Amino acid sequence: MGKPAKIDPETFFYEGNQMGTPERIDPVTFSVVWGGLLTIAAEMGVTLSRTAYSVAVREGTDFSTAVFDPDGNLIAQGDYSPGHLGSMAFAVRRMLANFPVESLREGDAIICNDPAIGSGHLPDIYMVSPAFLDDQLLGYAVNIAHQIDIGGAASGSQSVAGLFDNYQEGLRIMPTRLYTAGEPNADIFRMIEANVRVSDVLGDIRAQYASNMGASRRLRELGQRYGAPTLRGCMSEILSRSKEAMGNALRELKPGTYSYEDCMDDVGPGTDPVVFKVTVTVSGDSINVDWTGSGPQRDAGMNSYLTYTTAYSIAAVKSVTLPNLPQNQGIIGAITVTAPEGCFLNPRRPAPCGGRAVNSPRIYEVVMAALSQAVPGRSLAAGSHMFNPILGGLDPKTGQPFVCWELTMGGVGARSNKDGLEATSFPANASNVPIEVQESRRPVLFEHFGLIPDSAGAGTFRGGFGVRRDLQLTVGNVKMFNLGDRVKFAPFGLFGGHSGTKGVTLLNAGQSGERELNSKGTYTLDEGDVLSWRTSGAGGYGDPHARDPERVVFDVEEGLVSPAAARNIYGVVVDPVTFEHDPVATAALRKTGKGSGA
Repeated sequence: MGKPAKIDPETFFYEGNQMGTPERIDPVTFSVVWGGLLTIAAEMGVTLSRTAYSVAVREGTDFSTAVFDPDGNLIAQGDYSPGHLGSMAFAVRRMLANFPVESLREGDAIICNDPAIGSGHLPDIYMVSPAFLDDQLLGYAVNIAHQIDIGGAASGSQSVAGLFDNYQEGLRIMPTRLYTAGEPNADIFRMIEANVRVSDVLGDIRAQYASNMGASRRLRELGQRYGAPTLRGCMSEILSRSKEAMGNALRELKPGTYSYEDCMDDVGPGTDPVVFKVTVTVSGDSINVDWTGSGPQRDAGMNSYLTYTTAYSIAAVKSVTLPNLPQNQGIIGAITVTAPEGCFLNPRRPAPCGGRAVNSPRIYEVVMAALSQAVPGRSLAAGSHMFNPILGGLDPKTGQPFVCWELTMGGVGARSNKDGLEATSFPANASNVPIEVQESRRPVLFEHFGLIPDSAGAGTFRGGFGVRRDLQLTVGNVKMFNLGDRVKFAPFGLFGGHSGTKGVTLLNAGQSGERELNSKGTYTLDEGDVLSWRTSGAGGYGDPHARDPERVVFDVEEGLVSPAAARNIYGVVVDPVTFEHDPVATAALRKTGKGSGA
């Protein structure tokens, strides 16, 4: 491995009063403009989701949106994926380096999906569009959307096993002008169409453009109402105030160096685990997240380029410092992220990376666990992880290839004062794809979708329960590219909280040919085969014997905790038939210290 590479957001941060901005801005005007910019970013998301074609974007909300100032600083974002939102701050500047402002016109759109520039894998296409008022640049509308396919060896372009470089994974687009003054580049569209398996991709790209054009129009309206100098002044003030707030929040943390280490199961059948080791250093108004000691890059499609590692490191830091303040360049500027070149979290090109989403929970959780030593009351236990498999084949009804993008989301880790949530995308902030939508568009049927009893990590506050989702194929010769984790290493608890149960992928569960599939791998399936994805349970927080017995009884009544687990783990005595709680027996059992077994 080489010397540690570094992404330092300070080099991307604009300061100063060099834009002809007013000396003072009316506080009411400032508040309205800031709210307006945030609303523009949110409205972009609504437009994108309602005009998209694929389930990944339309139902799964695997996209993100933002507004940037004329200097390429991140100003406002929609509440979408941290992997996108954190990498945006760096990707946009790199894209604009190829397209200086004098070369841009209203209606332009620049796209890029290079993993090292963008959010770490080829399916994510960034789109940047300028917004002008009387030929004066007001800022940029930016979005990113996960395309359901971008070509390559595997349907969905997220295969993990059997890959040794990024060229096998699909079409790579360096910063390229896709629209010029509102006119699409037909040659680029033809090139994309020729390299993808499904036409949804073209529809989603056009939806991205519609989203950006709506945002450009809203920016012009703000500029017309308040004037370009005031709008620019508000943008500068947003950055200044956010930077100050982040500095104050960091100074409240206990200075020091905090470390944590965890492992990912493997990178495919028969492979070794991946070590995730982080050292977080808090010093005054700055914080450094260093991944030295993590495992080396691997010949598997799940390496995490530094932009993606940085994005989820930022998300974890922000979660324990300023969780409620909108993210922008001012906040990001206080956080630096380093990782040795050639490690799994900062691979050398052209390392394969299609399944890099599997890393997001681990990056976030390991940083969070390290920070729990500085701010225990704000940290989360480990979450359930997810399964994000993709199935591909030929649909006999249409005679065309199909791509079935699936997402099975488990529970969130427990907090210091609340139980973890169930069936929640964490920390990626995506959405469940309704089974009715999948069945109407793909040759699949669902047989089961529900929570897994006794899967949540016990604690004073328990983790979220795991989720089981069973899918039957109605066609044969289907390739399934599995992508999940937490099968070998259970989600950890914090401060005496128990780990959740481990996950598993089963083929034809309960039948004579039942077998377990690796959490990462490629499989050929037949018509009638049933896949059962069962996520792990999320980790608990605090001593299970300190949990309110009534909360345990409620979970027993809901069928989520068995009477045996209530007794053996929580020390709560519940009648297995009537579910009546015996408080006297509970007090006696807890006094003996028995129970609380993992």
